[in-house]
Amino acid sequence: MIRIYAIAAVAVLVAALAGTWAYTLMTAPDDQFASCRAGQIAGGTDAIGGPFELVNAEGETVTDADVITEPSLIYFGYTFCPDVCPFDVARNADAVDLLEEKGHMVTPVFISVDPQRDTPEVVGDFAFNLHERMIGLTGSPDQVDAASKAYKTYYKAHPAEDEFYLVDHSTFSYLVLPQHGFVEFFRRDIPAEQMADRIGCFVANA
Repeated sequence: MIRIYAIAAVAVLVAALAGTWAYTLMTAPDDQFASCRAGQIAGGTDAIGGPFELVNAEGETVTDADVITEPSLIYFGYTFCPDVCPFDVARNADAVDLLEEKGHMVTPVFISVDPQRDTPEVVGDFAFNLHERMIGLTGSPDQVDAASKAYKTYYKAHPAEDEFYLVDHSTFSYLVLPQHGFVEFFRRDIPAEQMADRIGCFVANA
């Protein structure tokens, strides 16, 4: 009798485990980049990114489809930024070079949140000086605001008492893949080498 109870108990346990396993398979998200992520993104990746319309260094209106033709690393900042932006964008440029050495082509993109001062020529020169393949983008206040909202960034200009006013802004860098959209963000304390390794994982699994 004890043996019968033992067999029954094992059968119940196996059934419970099988049910849990099946439930996990049915409810787990199908994320091909799970092994590349450092953590979960609140709201999921679909909540960040999307279409935008901006102006490039040549003064041409371009869309996200024109810009994101290969894996792209996007940063929102402004060219008059005295400290944060140059370091962050230079770090992104270094990561792009490290990736290219490994055979991964990634486009660095700089989007200005200061359209009043960052003309197409200004943002183009800024981008090129940091990396020869970097795309500099600006636009009208409405265009910049729409792009910023799509990527859930923050920016706010200080009162413009003169031409040297500051602009507060968030400092994340966004990895966007042509067929997948936004897939990951990077904080400014991540070194170029670590960023390149993680981006390489996403590109390899795309």
